Amino acid sequence: MYWEIVTLEDGQIALREAGGEKEPMVLIRFSDEAKGRLQGNDLEVARIMLTAGIHAVAAMDEEHAAEGNDADGDSPRRSDQPLH
Repeated sequence: MYWEIVTLEDGQIALREAGGEKEPMVLIRFSDEAKGRLQGNDLEVARIMLTAGIHAVAAMDEEHAAEGNDADGDSPRRSDQPLH
């Protein structure tokens, strides 16, 4: 399965299954102020944000596997685990 990052008609940036018409997995909407500060680089910033999130999920999956937990989220998150 492949994913794509696209800008939707309403200006939101979406991560969705490539070629699919399903609901996007993630939507990012920058405020007008943020868009101004990003100086036209909002799609690139969104790509970096999404890439970081994908890497974080992969690292969590590896950590869960190393601890002997299911990677599908069956084990509860500890309160001291950062969410970033």
